Amino acid sequence: MSGEMLILVLLVITALGFDFTNGFHDTGNAMATSIATGALKPKTAVGLSAVLNLVGAFLSVEVAATITKDVLNIQQTSGADAGEIVTGLTPATALLIIFAGLIGGILWNLFTWLFGLPSSSSHALFGGLIGSGIAAIGLSGVNWHGVFGKIIVPALLAPVIACVVAACGTWLVFTITRRLAESRKEQGFLYGQIASASLVSLAHGTGDAQKTMGVIAMALIVTGHLDASTVSHGLPLWVVASCAAAIAIGTYLGGWRIIRTLGKGLVEISSPQGMAAEASSAAIILTSSAAGMALSTTQVATGSILGSGIGKRGAQVRWSVAGRMAVAWLTTLPAAGLVGAASFYIAHLLGDVAGAVAIFGLLIAGSAYMYWRAQQNKVDAGNVNDDWDETTGSVLPADLSTDPGTTPDTPARSA
Repeated sequence: MSGEMLILVLLVITALGFDFTNGFHDTGNAMATSIATGALKPKTAVGLSAVLNLVGAFLSVEVAATITKDVLNIQQTSGADAGEIVTGLTPATALLIIFAGLIGGILWNLFTWLFGLPSSSSHALFGGLIGSGIAAIGLSGVNWHGVFGKIIVPALLAPVIACVVAACGTWLVFTITRRLAESRKEQGFLYGQIASASLVSLAHGTGDAQKTMGVIAMALIVTGHLDASTVSHGLPLWVVASCAAAIAIGTYLGGWRIIRTLGKGLVEISSPQGMAAEASSAAIILTSSAAGMALSTTQVATGSILGSGIGKRGAQVRWSVAGRMAVAWLTTLPAAGLVGAASFYIAHLLGDVAGAVAIFGLLIAGSAYMYWRAQQNKVDAGNVNDDWDETTGSVLPADLSTDPGTTPDTPARSA
């Protein structure tokens, strides 16, 4: 196997690893409110979400086409040379840029998952790619027009729009049903939540799975294994199927720490609120996917859940938790970018093949440590719906977030 082919193989494995983390990191976007209200049992919810993510991944390639051309300037995008690698850049270096960007995305995903923060997997990926692109080529290595038009602007507008739509929807739902008994209202909307949550999962598959497809397609294009002009018409079946499977498996495992934050930590949510939030999220995500916008489903879902709290009179919104989420959103792009840039520098310093193997090893080591760290205070299907610990504000239930020997007034370390 040639050195270039080895890097490509490691890159594809890493891309599928990112897709896997995307799945369990973003399960809460669709299912957190349904789990919190009891509309679905935790294991049933993640299983249903996994199946629908798998189906959604096969429905469109618009977002994948956006990723191949609108983030990095490592290939010609027009003219007779469209799809060919830019002058002065070798295929091996181009692969390392993509590879390092994926590492930045994965490590940030795992870091925020450890602390139960629903940051954007999409922005972690984009940040990693942008950071490695700048490290390798400079500012010209990034397609700033595409980044601002397809990533930054939607990132600023989507959570606000989702919040407003969900707030209006929640207010409308409670206004229409104000004469109904509370028990009948809750019971009726529990069934509606199953449908709306399923639609969010389907929408998530049409958007997020495609981002990894686009990354793999970009790697195949720069190595001459795929014609750039064919991407908008479809991708090789193995690319679509493997990405669909990776995100579905990750979804089924359930990102319980983030599900808990969205379902219990942000708003004490009822089933009418949950249905309004999920319906708003699904409508916005599906619209953006059809337009080829690489939207953050996490930001949309979080904005919708906040809106459902604002739209219900007297609902409790934990603004301190929302503030931590906002900090995570603001730091995702630069933090993942720094990791992506550092990964590229290490790989470039050691040489193409040795560097690729080295940063792959660092990725495995970093991922293993964060997984081990999470197991010390485990959140799973059994405790995901426990009451939120108000004393610590931690994602961990009270019995996990307080060390033996402490008193209720002396909260211990959190995750």
